[in-house]
Amino acid sequence: MINRGSEWKRWEPHIHAPGTVLNNQFGGANAWEVYLTTLEKRLPRIEAIAVTDYYVTETYEEVLRHKAAGRLPNVQLLFPNVELRLNVAAKSGFVNAHLLVSPEDPDHLAQLRRILTRLQFSAYGDRFDCTRDDLVALGKCADPNITDERAALQHGATQFKVDFDQLRQVLHESDWAKKNILVAIAGGAGDGTSGVRQAADATVRQEIEKFAHIIFSSSPAQREFWLGQRSVSLDNLRDRYNGCKPCLHGSDSHDQTTVGQPVDDRFSWIKGGLEFDALRQACIDPEGRAYVGSEPPCSAMPSQVISHVSIANANWVQTPEMPLNRGLVAIIGARGSGKTALADMIAAGCDAISPLAWNANENTSPSFLIRAKQLVGDATVTLSWGGGDRTTRSLNGNNANEHLAFPRARYLSQQFVEELCSSNGVSDGLIEEIERVILEAHPLDEREGALDFSEFREHKTIRFQQARTRETDAISDLSERIATELEKESLVTTLTSQVAEKKKSIENYNKDLAKLVVKGTEAQAKRHAELSESAQSFRSKIQSFTNQRRTFIAMQDEVASTRATKAPELLRQARERHSQSGLGEALVHN
Repeated sequence: MINRGSEWKRWEPHIHAPGTVLNNQFGGANAWEVYLTTLEKRLPRIEAIAVTDYYVTETYEEVLRHKAAGRLPNVQLLFPNVELRLNVAAKSGFVNAHLLVSPEDPDHLAQLRRILTRLQFSAYGDRFDCTRDDLVALGKCADPNITDERAALQHGATQFKVDFDQLRQVLHESDWAKKNILVAIAGGAGDGTSGVRQAADATVRQEIEKFAHIIFSSSPAQREFWLGQRSVSLDNLRDRYNGCKPCLHGSDSHDQTTVGQPVDDRFSWIKGGLEFDALRQACIDPEGRAYVGSEPPCSAMPSQVISHVSIANANWVQTPEMPLNRGLVAIIGARGSGKTALADMIAAGCDAISPLAWNANENTSPSFLIRAKQLVGDATVTLSWGGGDRTTRSLNGNNANEHLAFPRARYLSQQFVEELCSSNGVSDGLIEEIERVILEAHPLDEREGALDFSEFREHKTIRFQQARTRETDAISDLSERIATELEKESLVTTLTSQVAEKKKSIENYNKDLAKLVVKGTEAQAKRHAELSESAQSFRSKIQSFTNQRRTFIAMQDEVASTRATKAPELLRQARERHSQSGLGEALVHN
């Protein structure tokens, strides 16, 4: 059977009916007619109802009889919700627990009564079971003046308190209960665990919440808490409370005006089929399958969602009309059942098949539509979008990729994915997909105006690229200096040898010079040597000042050249590197 799969449906998990044991304000001779009519007319439409009563199931059975007679046509799921009062005090009463019972077992009422019988309350020197007869007996014992059975039932229900440890043990010992009963605990302050505020009862509160599968609460803060989005982490929820829990909310109606109308339109929504199993799945995935609000959570804009696929002029298609789920994640079917063909046809309706793919060779193309182009004939595909638009395209590609057409979806065929995942190494296609995913993972306001990944990468890395260039230049300069120093070190030995040889030559020249002095002219030779030494000193000073003057002139020339040529070029390069700084000419010059 073709259906849309899991969709958000409105559930009413906590609603009383005319004749409820306690606080019955559904007055009037036609109470049931008004009640059923109100439920049938409520919007958003209610499609699953848990009929609630205290300790018994009589009102649930009455709703079943009306359903069998043709009432509540929109309600696809009815199941009992047995409300129990635990022996744990809350702020303004006692903590309420709810047994939500699966109706899948045809004998579920008898099995439920068998479970309830095991819950006992001891008082007045006797033991009372959780049955209608014993509740009546308890009411009469508590108030001997009561003679009416209905009044005794009501009074007995106010006295009967279920021991939490006993309830936990009874449900744990029954395989049927573990398979068919989900426990919901009220989370409010009045009759819920939030009202258990005494420090001595903190452990009891935690044990009750740990035992529960569902929390009855419409508070956003409680929902965030039970999803691990507040002060308690997911790991702590698993350790202390057996994991996350869905929060649901019902109208808790005790009169006609509130039937199916919770305060502030806090409706319960569950994603899944109208089956009790959807409630079980909500306990496994509370965030994705349970929600309280005026409308279900919106996963995508309607105009971007395909709601229906229709294939015409194709007698080879067994199911030409197919609804699609707005959260569609998979097309499931046996091998050869047409999964790829359906995906190709949807892609054709979205103009997501490129001209290159349409013009591929029919014998080698992996695409179903390309290989079957000669056989599809005049077949067309029509896509209905959530926003109301309809697009029709020929399956042979005749009207594909017109000048005003644009791809309304991105189609990654199975062959494209296989190519990306092949063992032939990293392909350009895979790199492009990775880059696309990275870019789209960043919100638009974080992309700094980038239109593609390369521009985005440039914006994010320009600072580090410039720093890398500066460091590379610095390393290059340092390397040249190190090379120069190493070259000089290699010349030290040679130069040392040359110095020694020069000293030896000077020593020999001095000896020869002494021999040239004629006897009696020693004083003249000494004076000549002093004058030569003084002249050499003055020549050295003159040479030093000459070198200094030449250096000053060279520095003046270099400064003038830098101002005339190098500085403007450096300024131009800096402006180009930092063109997006927004600094004006005046600021740059300053």
